[in-house]
Amino acid sequence: MKSPKLNSLKQATGKPASRVNDGNRELGDWREETLDRMRALILEADPEMIEERKWKKPSNAMTGVPVWSHNGIVCTGETYKNVVKLTFAQGARIPDPSRLFNSSLEGNMRRAMDIHEGEKVNARAFKALVKAAVAHNSQPAKNAKADKKAGPGAKANAVKLLSGGNPQIAKADGDAPVQAYIAAMPGWKSELGKRLDAIIVRNAPKVRKAVRWNSPFYGIEGQGWFVSFHVFTRYVKVTFLSGKSLRPVPPGGTEKSQDVRWIDIYEDDQLDEKQMANWVKQAAALPGWIP
Repeated sequence: MKSPKLNSLKQATGKPASRVNDGNRELGDWREETLDRMRALILEADPEMIEERKWKKPSNAMTGVPVWSHNGIVCTGETYKNVVKLTFAQGARIPDPSRLFNSSLEGNMRRAMDIHEGEKVNARAFKALVKAAVAHNSQPAKNAKADKKAGPGAKANAVKLLSGGNPQIAKADGDAPVQAYIAAMPGWKSELGKRLDAIIVRNAPKVRKAVRWNSPFYGIEGQGWFVSFHVFTRYVKVTFLSGKSLRPVPPGGTEKSQDVRWIDIYEDDQLDEKQMANWVKQAAALPGWIP
């Protein structure tokens, strides 16, 4: 059966087009196989992905460039003599803990993967990258809808995101400012913030909360603060103020950090709740940090 032409965003069924690689069939080599393989992973990561071909010109034999989109372009696929290049339109703004991006690393927006003949790609990490790109594309649309529902005053009340996407919350004591911070954490980080907050409260029942320096702080009355977390572009940093005394010692730290130790949690990481709870219990029993 002849493959359908990609002359629209979707087929008449409303589902994504069945193949985006028809224009590469004349290659008939590892490049076609590689692009097919990566396409399959893209659709596994997001079955609602839209496929099409764009930018038809003589340099690509008028076949165009494969493009995958969901609320905006996610990535494109191009074949060259020695590589298959997958370029993520917003690659600089999504987490890449497995460091799959190895090309176009200098810009402020795009990032690319150059795949050579015989090279294996971490399928799990690649699908996580695609999901992160879709989530990034979807976030502005969600915010716009929320603003529209909330009315004209919504933007005035919206939480400002600082460098790295960290929410700007005024200095205040209590649970309310901490929950406001967590709710404003962008994308997947908000859910992680809820889990961290729950672990801390569960394992330190007498905990007091506050926001200081645009970060949630947790402490024990009379002992000082023992843990905090902060949003960065690709991860959330959980900082134990007396972390050097914990067992095992959290992995982050330098000679200049003295007693402070931390752990950076990326989107694709599996949060070890048991270990986090262990650290919280230990930290809550130690003398904390008093500014």
